[in-house]
Amino acid sequence: MFDALYIGATGMQAQQANVDAIANNLANVNTPAFKKNRVNFSELVVTGIAAGQQGTPLEDTAALAALGAGVQLSSSAKTFDAGDLKKTDSPMDFAILGDGFLELTLPDGGRAFTRAGTLKVNADGQLATLAGVPLKPSVSVPGNAEALIVTSTGRVQARIPNQANAVDVGQIELVRFTNPQGLLALGGNVYRSTEASGEPIAGRAGEDGMGTIAQGMLEGSNVRLVDEMVSLMVAQRAYEASVKVVQAADEMLGLINGLRR
Repeated sequence: MFDALYIGATGMQAQQANVDAIANNLANVNTPAFKKNRVNFSELVVTGIAAGQQGTPLEDTAALAALGAGVQLSSSAKTFDAGDLKKTDSPMDFAILGDGFLELTLPDGGRAFTRAGTLKVNADGQLATLAGVPLKPSVSVPGNAEALIVTSTGRVQARIPNQANAVDVGQIELVRFTNPQGLLALGGNVYRSTEASGEPIAGRAGEDGMGTIAQGMLEGSNVRLVDEMVSLMVAQRAYEASVKVVQAADEMLGLINGLRR
């Protein structure tokens, strides 16, 4: 009978999801290569009346449909705008300048992707993420290597004692996606491809639209603190407005219940 209660509740639920996303963004403002979350909403429509319910005039059903039935969370996706670059001078820090992801080989043999460029040499002597997940294709680093040199095109060289020139040990390749917003976040700045993102397109850094690799630098979070604080205040006010709708509807129902014949 009183749709305002339900509609107000959908508004509160939607803004709570919005606040949750903003809170997660703010918590990761200093996380390297973090990509902020964005929630999208869509209008709810009255269901079950398109053809007219029994005993309901068609003109009334059209009016009800025009009013709508509240709001719903339609999607939540990452925004892959580039973050600010930070110089670290660490030879194991790498930033991707432009489009592209590093490809990883998961323990189950699956494929995953990341832009977090802090790497290490794992127990198998391969370049890997801090969690120990190796790059794909694998890059094997000699155990006696004194230093690694990575060019902007991803060529990896190692300095070996008693050798005048650096030795080639592998190639870091990048992949890109037609729709990166469709990637599934696995946590730890790692993503998996989906039907929405499309299949990964492999290539060499600096070629065919791929970004380049910068050693000794890290990509920062793309969260803008001021923007998130403004969004938080807007979401809070929208939540308060939905609460007022619920309170007003409750008071009106109270008036109805208090009627005397």
